[in-house]
Amino acid sequence: MKRILVTGGAGFLGSHLCDLLLSEGHEVLCVDNLFTGRRRNIHHLLQNKNFEFMRHDVTMPLFVEVDEIYNLACPASPIHYQFDPVQTTKTSVIGAINMLGLAKRLKIKILQASTSEVYGDPEVHPQPESYKGSVSITGIRACYDEGKRCAETLFFDYHRQHNLNIKVMRIFNTYGPRMNPYDGRVVSNFIVQALQGRDITIFGDGKQTRSFCYVDDLITGMHKLMNSRDGFTGPVNIGNPVEFTMLELAENVIELINSKSKLKFMPLPQDDPMQRRPVIDLAKKELDWEPKIPLRAGLEKTISYFDEALKEME
Repeated sequence: MKRILVTGGAGFLGSHLCDLLLSEGHEVLCVDNLFTGRRRNIHHLLQNKNFEFMRHDVTMPLFVEVDEIYNLACPASPIHYQFDPVQTTKTSVIGAINMLGLAKRLKIKILQASTSEVYGDPEVHPQPESYKGSVSITGIRACYDEGKRCAETLFFDYHRQHNLNIKVMRIFNTYGPRMNPYDGRVVSNFIVQALQGRDITIFGDGKQTRSFCYVDDLITGMHKLMNSRDGFTGPVNIGNPVEFTMLELAENVIELINSKSKLKFMPLPQDDPMQRRPVIDLAKKELDWEPKIPLRAGLEKTISYFDEALKEME
């Protein structure tokens, strides 16, 4: 049994990771400031004797005794990370420094949840880990994009300078139960709008593409990376290499819900990437990982969750 720290543990991904770690018999210390994380996501864990919740902001130092760290703390949807962009950058950068310092003191392994946003609006498609990205330094998404890029830099500098055992994963669009219905991401937007019979908002012409990975597949990849061979640091792409246009996603959601929603086209937001699809050859080779759950099957589970969540909010 290990005692494992999960920052951002009450969030969408963090809560699913806590589930997996507890199912393996580990003790889990879930740290979250509840800015975007929600008690609802971890309510079912509060009575588990191996689970502990601590309300804490990772921009402040943390002094605990643990055996591993998964650093997931940071708002990940544009609505949330653009709400307080300075705090978003601080969470990525100062949060990384604090968690790396803790890992260094304890001489333990630490995993950084990075993002496909480090590739920006890519000029190379699909995106391998070797691609250095095309990111606007001054744009409205830079607080998140550049914050995560700086966090990766810190991880690799700690690895080189202090011989710290690091793992860095780049997460591509992930969806599933426990997403916030109003987080502004495309999957949650489309599902909530369709369930409520409202027009589905398409930005641009709807031909921009994304690759959608179901949460269970993503968490499996994250866990495999943490437990991969010593010396393998990443960065490694974890995502689904099957690409869909926004129009195709909207059509799938409307069909699965049997919704009467119509499509409403809006101007494309600033710096919104036109294409996003991971090359996952490295994950296949090093982690023996690739996603298993197809989009429609994942959407059905996600729609069911949102249907219940919206009823509870009424």
